[in-house]
Amino acid sequence: MTAPVIEASDTWHRLVSTWQELDVPDGWRAEITGGSIVMSPPPANTHNLIASRIQRALLPATPENCEIFQTLGVSIAPMFRLYIPDVVVMPVDDIGLDPEHDTAPTPARYALLIAEVTSKDNANHDRVTKLEAYARAQVPLYLLVDRWDKKGPSVTLFSAPDGRKYHGELRVSVGESITIPEPFGINLDTSLFGI
Repeated sequence: MTAPVIEASDTWHRLVSTWQELDVPDGWRAEITGGSIVMSPPPANTHNLIASRIQRALLPATPENCEIFQTLGVSIAPMFRLYIPDVVVMPVDDIGLDPEHDTAPTPARYALLIAEVTSKDNANHDRVTKLEAYARAQVPLYLLVDRWDKKGPSVTLFSAPDGRKYHGELRVSVGESITIPEPFGINLDTSLFGI
């Protein structure tokens, strides 16, 4: 008797299907990382304020065909990862508005910018795991607001991904401005974050 062969794509589809069927409590996030579904409690108020201020700053500079989301599931299927970033700028045509697939995650590669705000208990997840995944998906801009950086609260913009890592990295201390390049072309005043 031989064991059935389970294709990686079958496993991914089962994970996503399970993720879609979860009854997640309000405010909680369910993400897929390393082949497991992980639940996170609602973020702290300061965390939410920072995400909101990032969204507000990006809004006037967001390309016409795009929207800004705070609860959009983005997938990196080859890595068996599905995240719900704090802020995502995504072309509307790429999010899949088909009612039959309305809960399907959107491939992260379509995002123009993803922003994450670290939480105290899982800051390394945003610093390392998500950094690697977004670079692999070739998300052009990854904005990391690290409230728990050992050198003091910081904001880092990663850019120029090659499918393995980001080659561009611009870091400022919170309180300074950081340039978000085209298609946004703005200076983000991080003193608005209130940390």
